[in-house]
Amino acid sequence: MESQFVNKFKQLDAYAKTLEDFRVKTATGAIITVMGASIMVLLILSELHTYMSPNISEELFVDTSRGHKLRINFDIIVPRISCDYLVLDAMDSSGEQHLQMDHNIHKRRLNLDGVPIEEPKKEEIALSSTVKQNSSELAKITCGSCYGAALNETQCCNTCEDVKEAYRLKRWALPDLATIEQCKDDDSLERTNLALKEGCQIYGYMEVNRVGGSFHIAPGKSFTINHIHVHDVQPFSSSVFNTTHIIRHLSFGTDIEGGNTAPLDGIKGLAKEGAVMFQYYLKIVPTMYVKLDNTVLHTNQFSVTRHQKPVSNVNTESGMPGAFFSYELSPLMVKYTEKERSVGHFATNICAIVGGVFTVAGIFDTLLYHSLNAFQHKVVLGKAG
Repeated sequence: MESQFVNKFKQLDAYAKTLEDFRVKTATGAIITVMGASIMVLLILSELHTYMSPNISEELFVDTSRGHKLRINFDIIVPRISCDYLVLDAMDSSGEQHLQMDHNIHKRRLNLDGVPIEEPKKEEIALSSTVKQNSSELAKITCGSCYGAALNETQCCNTCEDVKEAYRLKRWALPDLATIEQCKDDDSLERTNLALKEGCQIYGYMEVNRVGGSFHIAPGKSFTINHIHVHDVQPFSSSVFNTTHIIRHLSFGTDIEGGNTAPLDGIKGLAKEGAVMFQYYLKIVPTMYVKLDNTVLHTNQFSVTRHQKPVSNVNTESGMPGAFFSYELSPLMVKYTEKERSVGHFATNICAIVGGVFTVAGIFDTLLYHSLNAFQHKVVLGKAG
């Protein structure tokens, strides 16, 4: 009775076995087996890598956060203008300079081949001078000549910078520095001679208020006159400055994997015709990234639109040479959340890989085996005929 039950139960076997004597092992079967096993291992490793990496979900909602500063990280090389003639200015959307801005900015002198000449020096961002400021040093005993540019009879120009500032406030063209007594023992002549014979790398970060604004890197000393921000490049003309630049890095926060946090990295702005104004319009999207351990990371992604145009020193409304970055913040925030992947989903995929590769390899082996047998049979019949 028991043997009958066992025999009936054996009828449920979906994997009936053939006798070993009826099994035929072939070289093509061995090749297909090795190939199938290799494919199976590669697919399993790929699935394991996917399982080990977190699943990231994405949400979009209105940004109601307050209090976060906007950190601007940058590393830009200007290979044809010296560091002494490059100025970095940061402003808000109204054109006013950012006050009490936390920053850590360095400049490194480069030769025309891009090789560093000396160690980087920390750069302080000063407020632009205005026409209301008087740069004379009245406290000094000696009173140097301003070469006709003095605002009044008591103004003294005791340094080369004082003379240049006096001419700048008068909006006069600066004479040859070699003819100015205060500049003969000053390093201004050397800086002027090296202005177009060196390059500069400027890098670091700025933390500004979380509002729209702009910053730019341009040649010349910046100052404000009649609420207009201008750059004085004397004794040069603005057309002689090659504003070709390389953006090694630009981001507004911490980089995140898979995020569009630094789309301008590696971009080169090439000035082909005289002085060129490069304009970058950036649309910043606040981003929150929540890791598996519930650590929250606040950063920003951005998209960019680029534009460049040659500028002329004749038409003052056409702009000035340099790299100008204007940014505005989106009212929406993107939230990325890391989540663990399902073990059941991983096990299901592994079973699908093993079964699928095994089945496909078996079908391919059967077709190949019967095709070879049919071909050999025809060959034998041909010889017999």
